[in-house]
Amino acid sequence: MAKIVDKLPLSDRPYEKLELVGPSNLTNSELLAIIIKTGTKKYSCLDIARNILKQNASIEITDIEYLTRLSLQELQQYEGIGRVKAIQIKAVIELAKRISKAYEFDVNKSKVTSPSDIFNLVSSSYCFEKQECLKTIILNKRNVILSVVTNAIGTNDSINISFKEILSEPIKQMAHSIILVHNHPSGSLTPSKQDIIFTNKINEISNIFNIILLDHIIIANNKYISMKEKGYIN
Repeated sequence: MAKIVDKLPLSDRPYEKLELVGPSNLTNSELLAIIIKTGTKKYSCLDIARNILKQNASIEITDIEYLTRLSLQELQQYEGIGRVKAIQIKAVIELAKRISKAYEFDVNKSKVTSPSDIFNLVSSSYCFEKQECLKTIILNKRNVILSVVTNAIGTNDSINISFKEILSEPIKQMAHSIILVHNHPSGSLTPSKQDIIFTNKINEISNIFNIILLDHIIIANNKYISMKEKGYIN
């Protein structure tokens, strides 16, 4: 017979706890346990959920991001996760991804006043991204957003793109300024040497076209840094 969580206090059982205090008050493990639903002779559904999510301890990403990166085959390596449960977990992740995109910030007539505005604008699009992805925020002289362009998606630690590709759309739209954004799937917010060289070069070239590079935002683990605030952009 599968191990169950009936011996836990009522307030600690995932199903009952959700009814009592709402889903926002459950831990990631408890929410995953509800999806897993049943356990094994050795592990409860809560134990299985914790076993999966704790595996990210050695890498610089959140437990949820770790979960999104697991393939069907990798999920099935965990005791208590068979084909059907693995498919159910992947389906919930994909649904969450689509919901996140549906609620992305509306760029129309949005004015940028700080790096946090940019983070709020694009952070949801990076939640499930396993590869580096570069976006260009194009603004007019009042710092109102004209458009957001996804320039390139690279590997898990680099992006290969020419400066011409980045600046072609801002030039077409007669941009006054741009803000670059890219993510670090590794979880580190520290700009790499390549990030610094790239930022300095795009700053230099954009000035030739009278386009100001206002900032370069790096996103990782649902946090961000501003390279402008860190002194990498003059």
